[in-house]
Amino acid sequence: MASLLKLSTAVRRQTLLAGSRAGSSYAAAFRSALSNEPATEVTTLDSGLRVASESVPSQVATVGLFIDAGSRYEDKHSNGTANFFEHLAFKGTTKRSQSALEQEVESMGAQLDASTGRDQTSFTARCLSKDVPKLVEILADVVQNPRLDDADVKRAREVILGEIEQVDAGNLREVVFDHLHSTAFQGTSLSNTVWGPSSNIRSIKADDVRGYVNSHYKAPRMVLAAAGDVRQAELEKLAEKHLGKIESTFDGKAPQLSPVRFTGSEMRVRDDSLPLAYVAVAVEGCGVSDSDAMALSVASALIGTWDRTFGGGVNNASKLAVASAHDKLCHNFESFNLTYRDTGLWGIYFECDPLMCEDMLFNVQNEWMRLCTMVTDGEVERAKRQLKTRLLAQLEGPHAICEDIGRQVLTLGRREPLHDVERRIENVTAQNVRDVAMRYIFDRCPAVAAVGPVENLPDYMRIRSSMYWTRL
Repeated sequence: MASLLKLSTAVRRQTLLAGSRAGSSYAAAFRSALSNEPATEVTTLDSGLRVASESVPSQVATVGLFIDAGSRYEDKHSNGTANFFEHLAFKGTTKRSQSALEQEVESMGAQLDASTGRDQTSFTARCLSKDVPKLVEILADVVQNPRLDDADVKRAREVILGEIEQVDAGNLREVVFDHLHSTAFQGTSLSNTVWGPSSNIRSIKADDVRGYVNSHYKAPRMVLAAAGDVRQAELEKLAEKHLGKIESTFDGKAPQLSPVRFTGSEMRVRDDSLPLAYVAVAVEGCGVSDSDAMALSVASALIGTWDRTFGGGVNNASKLAVASAHDKLCHNFESFNLTYRDTGLWGIYFECDPLMCEDMLFNVQNEWMRLCTMVTDGEVERAKRQLKTRLLAQLEGPHAICEDIGRQVLTLGRREPLHDVERRIENVTAQNVRDVAMRYIFDRCPAVAAVGPVENLPDYMRIRSSMYWTRL
């Protein structure tokens, strides 16, 4: 019997060693593959405009202009102007009518898109790689020579007001996150919504939009990015040719981000006619370039994301997902780590039945406290793998790569190589996660935003009192 036990132990040890060697071999191959990914080339022109590209073996490409312009650069009177221009950008230029612009783009099979955020605005085009020069010229024309006539402004105003109504009625997740920013960063520009208040939309005129574009769309605040079968030298020549006349100086002081201030507070919009409660709870996070950003991302991945339509049920790795599936605490939840240049929001969003708000929040805060005190090495390893998978999946194809290049170069001045990202994730330990959780979560005042039948949601002081554990 003793010999059988020794044999069994020896076999088990050899199996573990073989598995360890296989895992180490896979990790080395994975890092090698990331190291062989094409590098992102970045050049700064004399005007201050940055040109960035990554060569991707593909017949399609994406090219885009990314600008330091968004709702954070607006005040309470101009809030909504950046988004207003997004709706006017493709309505024609002084060189092209709207119909001519649309026909020219459609004849190439290309797609134009525009997006406005809190700190950035982008105009992108998906096309065949051979059509990149033409699309660069079109995007340059759009941002330098917008038509901005009164008729287009009137139509855009009606469209935006209609979109705001649709969001308020149907996209309650976006409504909750707007409320979360409004209460967490109250009194600062980061509380501004991208849409702007309806009163501003009704009063914005063509001259307001033109003035905003003239003051913010300057060469040092812009990045021309591309991904696909493109060459950096050719892209630089295109930038010099079509974007070389963009001014690099400002009339007066250059637009600057105003300081932000986080305030632990809450905003509740009770509406018992809604079938579900929509809730977000967050603490102040860190900026995108902060040394704690990666550990907070791992902590967020550890809490995870879950929806009741997912498979796995009580066999999920996330303890909060297991509790949600077993006790039917919510319909879905999503842990998030939003990072801006100088601050961030780390927290959770969930949708639940009206009478489950208290139970769900109790489990969420218990999991947060466990994150601060007793998270294990195994849990952190799982979270790191999930974070790597998600980050790589988000960079699938030229379009996603181009957007990532534009955002990073605009914010950081460079794009971090994938092998460096992987190394930073791999260097995060369980102790790192516990340390950052203690700094950012434990005994911190949260910001709370809730919409719907939220009577069952505990009052703010109860939520605040559950942000720490008192133990002997």
